[in-house]
Amino acid sequence: MGILGSDPYAALLGTPLGKRMVDSLGLPKPATLRRYAVDAPLLDGAALLGWLDDDHPIADRIRTIFDVEGIEVGDPFDTLPAAAVIVDLSGIAEPGDLERFRAVVAPSLKRLKSSGRVLVIGRPESSATTPAQAAARRALVGATKSVAKEMRAGGTANLLLVAEGADDQIEAAVRFLLSGRSAYVSGQVIEVSGGSAPVERTEWTQPLAGKVAVVTGAARGIGAAIAEVLARDGATIVAVDVPAAGEALARVANQLRGTALQADVTAPDAGERIVDHAHLRHGGLDIVVHNAGITRDKLLANTDEARWASVLGVNLESILRMNDAILGPRGLRDGGRMVLVSSIAGIAGNRGQTNYGASKAGVIGLTTFLGRDAQLRSRGITVNAVAPGFIETEMTGAVPFATREIGRRLNSLQQGGLPVDVAETIAWLSQDANAGVSGQVVRVCGQSLIGA
Repeated sequence: MGILGSDPYAALLGTPLGKRMVDSLGLPKPATLRRYAVDAPLLDGAALLGWLDDDHPIADRIRTIFDVEGIEVGDPFDTLPAAAVIVDLSGIAEPGDLERFRAVVAPSLKRLKSSGRVLVIGRPESSATTPAQAAARRALVGATKSVAKEMRAGGTANLLLVAEGADDQIEAAVRFLLSGRSAYVSGQVIEVSGGSAPVERTEWTQPLAGKVAVVTGAARGIGAAIAEVLARDGATIVAVDVPAAGEALARVANQLRGTALQADVTAPDAGERIVDHAHLRHGGLDIVVHNAGITRDKLLANTDEARWASVLGVNLESILRMNDAILGPRGLRDGGRMVLVSSIAGIAGNRGQTNYGASKAGVIGLTTFLGRDAQLRSRGITVNAVAPGFIETEMTGAVPFATREIGRRLNSLQQGGLPVDVAETIAWLSQDANAGVSGQVVRVCGQSLIGA
């Protein structure tokens, strides 16, 4: 999939006259992003793999993944054209070791193919044992985010922090960050902190096979895309939305061979109804995606109590209330996955969206709290969130032209994302193999300059 046809600037780039005009004026040239397809290889070329010293267990694990996938592995100092460069700096001890980052990544950048990937491996700053090590580990964040802004032709760069003892839980994250699933994820720092025993997989085309997944707000837009991708990855879908969206909801559920549940998420019994439906129709519940949300935009000076309360009620308070049942004894099974949909507005704020920004920041606070909840972790349940940036939907299509164009271009990939980009990240966070990732907020924003 490429850039949406609703992007007139992208359409202009597709014409000879448009290309000449863009070149002459030095305007941005957004690339067509490599997105995931079931039959696509993990990488469409070789991988360059480097490390800091002789002890590099994470690099060895990544090499094993490449061996399984039949991916050629080259030295970063070869002249081999490549689809990705990976550097294992998990052993970094002091700022002087950062030279290895430059030495491996710098020469590789010129050889990366379109939609190339840079993946940096480090350890969490919180477990550093010396001031120098803490400084060096934190420096990787700034270095990786800066490289992400230098990437060309649809390329991305991300940092994966692996806690001590969690080296055996990185495969799902590595696969996600190198594949087309992460097309609109760049400049992110993702931590694998360990948890329940990792789940071994021999195939990755249907990692959600046998799972029952609830998606709220599933009748259209991002919610429908989430349901579609989860179903593609093997899950049985329970699509939830308000009765007013019943026709569209039934259409989504029927297309995916799932079931539809008409329910207002703000109703006091919404959580119990979801749990009852999942048990009655499908025998249980494994994945919950809290996607339902609304906007009621006004400058705060013009926002009345009803407009304020409706947004907080749907976007945040309903999740807290539903979770009483969903995280209760009959709710998510052990090893379950919960993913919440936040927003860049919850990170950076947005003019005219004080109520929305508050609600989505609250979602992040809830994710962080539940992600470290000892009782949930003891049951193998993970809780994570995604924070979409500018995504091409009917809602953003109604934004005034100038504002819409600014939203599209103010990111390192110079284009809006697609609903499928949000869905792919949620599907990855829903995998059994992601037992070590919890309490994380992953921005799906093309490295938006807003709130960066």
